[in-house]
Amino acid sequence: MAAAGAISGTRSGITGLLRLRRPAARNPAIAAGSLADGGDPIWGRQLCRSLIHLDRSFPPSRIAAAAVFKKGGLLRPVAAAASSSPAEGSDHVGEAEVGFAAKYPALVTGFFFFMWYFLNVIFNIINKKIYNYFPYPYFVSVIHLSVGVVYCLVSWAVGLPKRAPIDSNLLKLLIPVAVGHAIGHVTSNVSFAAVAVSFTHTIKALEPFFNAAASQFILGQQIPLTLWLSLAPVVIGVSVASLTELSFNWTGFISAMISNISFTYRSIYSKKAMIDMDSTNVYAYISIIALFVCIPPAILLEGPQLMQHGFKDAIGKVGMTKFLSDLFWVGMFYHLYNQLAANTLERVAPLTHAVGNVLKRVFVIGFSIIVFGNKISTQTGIGTCIAIGGVALYSYIKAKMEEEKRDNIFVR
Repeated sequence: MAAAGAISGTRSGITGLLRLRRPAARNPAIAAGSLADGGDPIWGRQLCRSLIHLDRSFPPSRIAAAAVFKKGGLLRPVAAAASSSPAEGSDHVGEAEVGFAAKYPALVTGFFFFMWYFLNVIFNIINKKIYNYFPYPYFVSVIHLSVGVVYCLVSWAVGLPKRAPIDSNLLKLLIPVAVGHAIGHVTSNVSFAAVAVSFTHTIKALEPFFNAAASQFILGQQIPLTLWLSLAPVVIGVSVASLTELSFNWTGFISAMISNISFTYRSIYSKKAMIDMDSTNVYAYISIIALFVCIPPAILLEGPQLMQHGFKDAIGKVGMTKFLSDLFWVGMFYHLYNQLAANTLERVAPLTHAVGNVLKRVFVIGFSIIVFGNKISTQTGIGTCIAIGGVALYSYIKAKMEEEKRDNIFVR
């Protein structure tokens, strides 16, 4: 099942949701990994990094053995492997416990990146093709979540992974996050249906600007001037691209902007709603709650049209089999690409993650232009490149700052 990122944007997708996890240990020197400062809450990585700083003579092979996969693809520390004595036969035992992922981490991570990009591109292509003959984004958004929820329920039923219990207190923490997730998802799809996929992703490149503004003016965190300056190319690039975009309309533009705001809202509440639950289960519960949030507007805004002619027109254009097949696969690819995104983000450092997110957006924009043959003006192309370059610069600076903060904490 998908772990809790979020879904599109520089860290839009599911990244904000990953912050829901609380470090399992209570060591203040390490647990101060500073979520409030934008730190990475992935406990397995934090513990391994602290071990490296505490003992720089620690053999690399043992460091690799200090983390193994558990259910959901999450990294966890293995104290026994890290602290095995040099007694006779200990090396043999340690090597026996190291799986393929620990032996070849770069290969596994590369595979995750490839599948993340591949599934994301396929999702965007199928999604847009559906809107070309079935322009009902609220209903399609419900289908996305419905397929994912069914996937989660089946996975729970077979115990892969085991369902984590939830109570009213946890539910209260997750509801605001799920509401932001639902609104951001629906408005993204409204934009995808209204304008070219490449243009929606260009607008969504503004999400770091909204995140920075919310961090400083709502959460009270001081954003360095260098970060604000790095956002200037993003704003300028999006403005240039918007002014000359051939497929521009206000519905698509405003919906993409609302999506940015919604995912920022989700990110804020993700920082506040720290719960001790693995990200796979967190995202499953958020998907279920978000589905209930999305159903009422879909019925109210599109229900009458769907019953009168929406379904009939779609079936008449592509046939019943293809229509149902497209809806199923777009939902499945939506869920799976979010799952791969979460698994990938949990395996890499913030800087690698930041670069990966930028490259993902480049892939999606590039492939959508090729597949759909979207004509873009020279100014739009230049604006898009400027915006993506600004996102890359912002992500690089922010990731370096986060790594330096964590390194300073670990060496104290």
